[in-house]
Amino acid sequence: MYKNKKRFLMILTFGVAIFAISSTALAHKVNIFAYVDSGVVYTESYFPDGRPVENGTIEVYDSQGQKLLEGVSDKEGLFSFKIPKKDDLTIVINASMGHKNNFILKKEEIGD
Repeated sequence: MYKNKKRFLMILTFGVAIFAISSTALAHKVNIFAYVDSGVVYTESYFPDGRPVENGTIEVYDSQGQKLLEGVSDKEGLFSFKIPKKDDLTIVINASMGHKNNFILKKEEIGD
């Protein structure tokens, strides 16, 4: 009986540790999505709970890592810009308190 109790406590402790680690990882997650329509890139940024990223810094880089432009998301988490270059574009969202993510918009998705 003692061995089973000890094993149960070890499994419980391990489960709690995994939950704590995954909760911390989700706490710093932010989502960004981008799409192209008529020569304009539209981005949407939001937290896992669905709240929009207001005043998040958006940075756009080309495939060589050169920053092409920077802007700020509005109160609905939206930001748009004219296509600066026909290239693979990395769109980065920097939100508050270490929340950061990126979206890669492939050259093929940009069109002519």
